[in-house]
Amino acid sequence: MFVIPCSHRLPRTFLYPACFALLAGALPTALAQAAPEGVLELEEILVTARRRDETAQASPVAVTAFNAQMLEQAGIERVEDFIQLTPNVTLATSQGIGTSFLSIRGQTQVRNGEAPVAVLVDGVLQFSGIQLRQEMFDVESIEVVKGPQGAIYGRNATGGAIIINTKKPGNESEGYVEAGFGDGDEYSVEASVSGALLPDRLYGRLSGKYIDRDGYLQNIARNQEDDPFEDTTVRGRLIWEASEDLTIDFRANAQQHKGRGIGFQYQAVDLAEDGITAIGFGTDTGPVDANNVQPIRSNNPDLGERDMYDVAIKIDYETAIGTLVATTSYTDIEEWADSDQFPYTNARSPAALGGLDGTQTGFFDLQAVSQELRFSSPGDQPVRWEIGAYYLDWERFISLSTGVDTGDGILRVERRPITGPVNPSTSFLADDNDNTAWAVFGQLNWDISDQLEASAALRYDEEEREQTVSPLQFGAGEPGARNSATYDKLQPKLTLRYLPSDNITWYGTYGEGFRSGQFNQNGISVRAQEAGITGVSDVVDQEESQSFEVGFKGQFADNRLRLNAAVFDTDIEGQQFFSFIGAISAQILTTIDDVSLRGAEVDVMYRAAEGLDLYAAFGFTDSEIETYVPNPAVEGNDAPYIAEQTWNIGAQYIVPWNVADTSLFTRLDFERRGEQFWDVENSSARDALNLLNLRLGVEDNQGRWSLIASVDNATDEEYNSEWVAGGFAAAAPGRIWDVKFRYNF
Repeated sequence: MFVIPCSHRLPRTFLYPACFALLAGALPTALAQAAPEGVLELEEILVTARRRDETAQASPVAVTAFNAQMLEQAGIERVEDFIQLTPNVTLATSQGIGTSFLSIRGQTQVRNGEAPVAVLVDGVLQFSGIQLRQEMFDVESIEVVKGPQGAIYGRNATGGAIIINTKKPGNESEGYVEAGFGDGDEYSVEASVSGALLPDRLYGRLSGKYIDRDGYLQNIARNQEDDPFEDTTVRGRLIWEASEDLTIDFRANAQQHKGRGIGFQYQAVDLAEDGITAIGFGTDTGPVDANNVQPIRSNNPDLGERDMYDVAIKIDYETAIGTLVATTSYTDIEEWADSDQFPYTNARSPAALGGLDGTQTGFFDLQAVSQELRFSSPGDQPVRWEIGAYYLDWERFISLSTGVDTGDGILRVERRPITGPVNPSTSFLADDNDNTAWAVFGQLNWDISDQLEASAALRYDEEEREQTVSPLQFGAGEPGARNSATYDKLQPKLTLRYLPSDNITWYGTYGEGFRSGQFNQNGISVRAQEAGITGVSDVVDQEESQSFEVGFKGQFADNRLRLNAAVFDTDIEGQQFFSFIGAISAQILTTIDDVSLRGAEVDVMYRAAEGLDLYAAFGFTDSEIETYVPNPAVEGNDAPYIAEQTWNIGAQYIVPWNVADTSLFTRLDFERRGEQFWDVENSSARDALNLLNLRLGVEDNQGRWSLIASVDNATDEEYNSEWVAGGFAAAAPGRIWDVKFRYNF
């Protein structure tokens, strides 16, 4: 038995290293001594967090990794699922499919902005946060890498990287089909087939998934579900081994999605006797706070669509001195959403504009072309190096409009406002953005000895952005106006790894991160000032971070016990965050001058018996607003969108069942997500969440088929997935169940 005396009376500077050292030393020793003898080793997991294959335990980065078997066993079907299993990482998914708020070690995503992580799919860097949320199927591995990765992966990797690898085709013919049904009148089907088109030379894989659901959340004004979900994704991949030295990997992906668009309700509104029609602004719907979950009352359907197409080709050419990798990609995204306007209720617009409830729409049209070249030395030499260059050219058109709710529905608004008679536009903010980014980078890894490795990486990124306001814009700003800005940063990263034994890894890193600035829609700053809001500019500054990390990884008890831990200290200048001002229908990006983030995380996995795995993880992030020039009174507050603590506890048990050569599969995952503020004023906090997910089923011992039932949020916890200052709340679904049958061939 042991005690960890981590008194909160100690200053933070001493508290974190003390707790970390005691945990890293005392806990594995105690558990290893208590572990029974036997060979029930945990499987090694390979990762590519440093752009080369190595085991997760030997890699000197904090990484939560899932291989194909783990993904299937955990029932991971979309981004939210693996984020929920990763300490110190959270995701709010309140709005349409292209909008999310990712927080990783306190570094947060902003609406209409970029994620604080680089997202790579099959080695191709995704250029927009709109691409983050998509169906996860036929995937070989997922890695969530924490800590600044800008020197390795480039733009926006201030908080880390998410690396997704789909399954490769090969010589062996294989595939699967899966069908399911569930809550919200959901049904789904997915399938994949793979094999050699030319043996030992050309391989192909074709995968697809379709899911349709009426929804989980009831609109009491329309008496129907308000959050439908329909998604069709088709993916194809060809790998041509042209010679021993040359491999060409081609991937194409097409996704069409229809679902919800906005998803918010306003808490400070007075209602008529019917309980659904807005008649004024007040407190009829309850307190204005993050724990007040509102029913949906809009008289218009809340709809969103996203069409996304991308193709990529990666060429690997091996030479005597190294490997050249050339990656080219093209992406086309179109997203549209419409809903009631603030206050999102059953109320048509009055004859005189500017009264209760109208309509709102949002439209995004993006195209991007990227090219990356990397040249790497062989990986079997004591000094390894890599150099490279990256170029990105992308265009974005965005329009946000409001209109009159005539009761006749909402017409789609894209590049031109509507003049009537159905929901004529009352404001139209639109602009074109022409952007280019380029970078040069390199890294050097040196095995000083068999136990000690030093690594240095350096990358220079530069982005040029130009915004041209539509000549048709009205309601704010200046039609035809132009903004331009250049953002750049030199991003270094230094790493030292020490391997005292085959089962122990110590590491320390220092890194700097960079997230490009961008533009608010023209005229928003003036409207904000008129509403008494300070600190808003049409041009948003870039975000820069500096971070230190010390980590430990160990395996004990004959490799049945795995323990990883890390502490980090990050300082952010110009942290970007999002605000919404309903009174002026303004979506605003601003920056916090200086934010400090200090924290720690620990994860443990133990194979207690054959088929029985126990696992737990804890993440802690202490955030503090150090400087905020627009309102110094908030200095000392928590930074927004950060859960101070995250807990993950779970167990998985697969036990042979004497029925038709099958096994019984059971899995339990519990997540506790700590209290969370949503604005710099800390005006309201959502209470800690306790979410329980369960899986139970039967699977064939030969791996041919499985039948699994799942329940998410089994205790039916009621909460808001997101809350925006002022009283805008987005309810999360309650208990959800589904059943899926899978057959492998």
